[in-house]
Amino acid sequence: MLQARYAVATMNDTLRVDIWSDIACPWCYIGKRRFEAGIAEFNGKHPDIEIEIESHSYELAPDTPDNYEGSEIDFLTKHKGMPRERVEDMLEQMTQMAALEGIEFDFGKLQHANTSRAHRVLHLAKSQGLQAEMQDRLFRAYFTEGRLVSDVETLAELGEEVGLDADEVRDAYEDEEYEDAVERDITRARMLGVNGVPYFLFEEKYAVSGAQSAETFANVLEQVLGFRDSGTEPEDQ
Repeated sequence: MLQARYAVATMNDTLRVDIWSDIACPWCYIGKRRFEAGIAEFNGKHPDIEIEIESHSYELAPDTPDNYEGSEIDFLTKHKGMPRERVEDMLEQMTQMAALEGIEFDFGKLQHANTSRAHRVLHLAKSQGLQAEMQDRLFRAYFTEGRLVSDVETLAELGEEVGLDADEVRDAYEDEEYEDAVERDITRARMLGVNGVPYFLFEEKYAVSGAQSAETFANVLEQVLGFRDSGTEPEDQ
């Protein structure tokens, strides 16, 4: 599971974690919550180690229209070629799994949308130190409240709730520089061989994919700390 991405790491009291995700990805929402629980478990043993997190953009379905006409079941059935009954069962299981993490999924309300513009707003939030708050708000708006996250006024309202200026959000919605930042994130993901999210890169060299358990994330952080401080490397698996 833990793979080495070879780069130079320095010894200090901070562990860096880069995370690629999409706000339209249910596993990313669950994975974020589990990772946070893993950090809490790890910090219980290592209160002196700070976890520095930077989130990066990834689009699971970049060809999705801004305003998709249809339900999430329709999208997965038509665009993914999955039988409707299987999709319904899968979403029910996903809903139950999310509930165990304290997350409410309402796929009946969900409005499937292109997430490119929302990612632009996330980069605006990153520039103001509000990335984590904006990401949480977008996840909840999308999966729980059924908000249309491709709509500029919806994004302006959500951004304002976490402390962003609504007009700056509207500007970011149209800003090609923020779109370039989104594309750079996606390009880097491709260079790393990422083919699914969530994707976690520890200390710019150790990669873990998927919404692992909180215990697993805590163990990975423990391993990474040990590898860094001892100068050893894990065996590729």
